[in-house]
Amino acid sequence: METISREKARELMDEGKGTAVIEVLSPEKFEQFHLPGAKNVPLDDQFEAHIQEEVPDKSQQVVVYCQSAECDASPKAAQKMGELGYTHVYDYEAGKTDWKDAGYPVES
Repeated sequence: METISREKARELMDEGKGTAVIEVLSPEKFEQFHLPGAKNVPLDDQFEAHIQEEVPDKSQQVVVYCQSAECDASPKAAQKMGELGYTHVYDYEAGKTDWKDAGYPVES
């Protein structure tokens, strides 16, 4: 797992190499707004099963994020994914608030 900046997150998303973008917050938070193309896999007791359904290829690049740097859900999710055998997990630690505050597009 590697912690990345907003710029690196955008670069990975723009590469077109099939990077999965995963928000680990609740469905309610996801519906408020999320990064373009993101999927919602909440960090809950079903996370391990659901992430393997959403991202079956453990060698795929995956960007995980939560609300902000104060939120510890994305580092925990990235760690769990590493334990499951995922090899290219990136934690966009600053989260979706940082993304939106920078004027980058969001979806709702």
